[in-house]
Amino acid sequence: MSANYMSADEAVRLIENGDHVYIQGSTSTPETLCEALAKRGTELRDVTLYSAFAVCSREAPYCREEYKDAFKVQSFFVSNGVRRWIQEGYGSTIPRFLGEVPALMRDGTCRVDVALLNCSMPNEEGLVSFGVSADLATAAVECADRVIAQINPNMPFSYGDPVIHIDRLAAAVLVDEPLVEVPTATPSEEEIKIGNFIAEHIPDGATLQIGVGGIPNAVIRALHDHKNLGLHTEAMTDGVLPLLENGIIDNSMKKVMPGKSVASLALGSRNLYDYMDGNRDIIFKDVAWTNNPFVIAQNPKVVSINSCLEIDLTGQICADSIGTRIFSGIGGQHDFVYGSQLSEGGMSFLAMLSTTSKGVNKIKPTLTEGAGVVTTRFQTNYVVTEYGAVDLRGKDLAERAKLLISIAAPQFREELERAAAARFGYSFLRLK
Repeated sequence: MSANYMSADEAVRLIENGDHVYIQGSTSTPETLCEALAKRGTELRDVTLYSAFAVCSREAPYCREEYKDAFKVQSFFVSNGVRRWIQEGYGSTIPRFLGEVPALMRDGTCRVDVALLNCSMPNEEGLVSFGVSADLATAAVECADRVIAQINPNMPFSYGDPVIHIDRLAAAVLVDEPLVEVPTATPSEEEIKIGNFIAEHIPDGATLQIGVGGIPNAVIRALHDHKNLGLHTEAMTDGVLPLLENGIIDNSMKKVMPGKSVASLALGSRNLYDYMDGNRDIIFKDVAWTNNPFVIAQNPKVVSINSCLEIDLTGQICADSIGTRIFSGIGGQHDFVYGSQLSEGGMSFLAMLSTTSKGVNKIKPTLTEGAGVVTTRFQTNYVVTEYGAVDLRGKDLAERAKLLISIAAPQFREELERAAAARFGYSFLRLK
């Protein structure tokens, strides 16, 4: 076993003009390497930097105007580290279902020359794990001719796809860099109502995909009396720990990797990372596999739970943008909405508070101009707000409008009814 250890400044010397560089995401952005790379901003030119879903401790150091010709920032999911840079027009985003991004790398559409990783300490076999972020990193490592990694005692060793031998590293940099921690969101009273509405529909033996935030955590809190649940998800969070520790999630009814909790990335507290470390009952996989709807559908009773930003009266869901401004990305919402509905006994939930923090209605006659459709009206199943849960499956447009108005904030229902009557005519009026 050997490793090519060096300093971060020496390691990023392996990056050349014109290279395409993947930077690992989740809560494991290799920030020491990013700082070192940014210092080369006055000498490098036309280096493309790919990023995806990530929660960074600070804005990316290469997002500076003086480096705009050195680094071309392209993101598959707009994270906090690059959001300002992209909104100001210096960087951009590549629209793609997250589960399909690895194919862009593997077929050369998005070439990857270098992968920057944040890895665990090597085990006795010389294997290191890129722990909390298998997602796109798996494909990037497969495609890159140079892999540069931080070797970090704070990174948990997770099993599955994010494991490579240290000899595969072109450069290894010893760091002691804490992973970003994402506090468990405490659900509000309204979010607890939403969580209860969703939990009422979840049967024992269901396989869960749960998103991130207050509403998913409210759902988790409402599942304490359920039995034999499974976990096949994109993101693992602290919220599932009580369900795992109490045996509520035991993965006994799953058909795909029974007995194992499956995820593609993790973001949470140190408690979650410690629980993952060396835990063979948790498997992390390439997002092209975890998010494949036809893999998801092999499990019975798949329940997908995701959030959205706004919805129109026909059931079109926007989850990535505020008008024309791209705020985040599509992630795995579409993949799990589709996969859950292919699953025997499966269902999907798209949940949101009925209004924004400023009191703006989120159920609208039409989506805000420029808003992107993440889940089409052809796929929308349950929609949930603090006023209830409605099932749009099999409903015509007028029926959908009536159901959605019933879960809108009361002060907006009258104007929504007028809009629905004008749009759908007698087919809506006859429902009153």
